[in-house]
Amino acid sequence: MKRTPIFAMLLLTFSLLSGFAYAEPAQVDINTATVEVLASLDGVGETKAQAIVDYRTENGPFQSADDLTAVNGIGERTLEKNADRLTIK
Repeated sequence: MKRTPIFAMLLLTFSLLSGFAYAEPAQVDINTATVEVLASLDGVGETKAQAIVDYRTENGPFQSADDLTAVNGIGERTLEKNADRLTIK
């Protein structure tokens, strides 16, 4: 039967597509990230992202991800949702 190559091709295609669905989101360095990158965080839109950049400009670099809670509009819940993506370099 000629079904084996078709089945193998479908299996390979499914494997590739499902692999992309489970790709790890990129890390975000909160001391260097742009507004656009910060806005990609869960619960952070452009307004909050701009507030992060403004805070960073006025107060210097963040010492830890927990310092984000000092930014107006960024709370513990937002920090928790993004904990695995936030970095400080």
